[in-house]
Amino acid sequence: MKKVLLALLLLVSTASYAQNEVTKFLGIPIDGYKSEMIQKLKAKGYKYNSTADCLEGEFNGREVVIGVVTNNNNVYRIAVFDKDYSNETDIRIRFNTLCGQFENNSRYIGSRDQKISESDDISYEIGVHSKRYEAVFYQKINAESEIDVDAFNRPVWFMIDDSYGRYRILMFYDNANNQANGDDL
Repeated sequence: MKKVLLALLLLVSTASYAQNEVTKFLGIPIDGYKSEMIQKLKAKGYKYNSTADCLEGEFNGREVVIGVVTNNNNVYRIAVFDKDYSNETDIRIRFNTLCGQFENNSRYIGSRDQKISESDDISYEIGVHSKRYEAVFYQKINAESEIDVDAFNRPVWFMIDDSYGRYRILMFYDNANNQANGDDL
């Protein structure tokens, strides 16, 4: 009986721990107040631009702009935008490279068929069909976990942003627990 009670207690404490885990960006939990998050990112070397209310620096080999997004004063998203735009060929390579990096990273789970086909005409699809190229992955609590039922609350996703035939990647690290859920309606 003691073994069953101990196993049940361990299961409940593990489930409670998993529910408290949130998406992390550069090892920083996406939670708390915006000013705290900005300070933590500055400690990682990012420079704060008070005019634009964003941070700037390098992430995954690219110069980026980072926005800290809140809901009811709680951080729920880190938005990472490529600072520079590129052409259609380069954005396809960048998008597919990111898909491969996430697919091969044991800290994430997601579909393996999110890459853009060589036959896709990105300009045409976005311009004429309003197609949105995006990929989504989910952070696991740790690389060893096989099953992580709470991972859907830790999405990391990215998409192609189009500005008159110039493209860049917009990437989002979300804490679904802090997103608006209609309480304010």
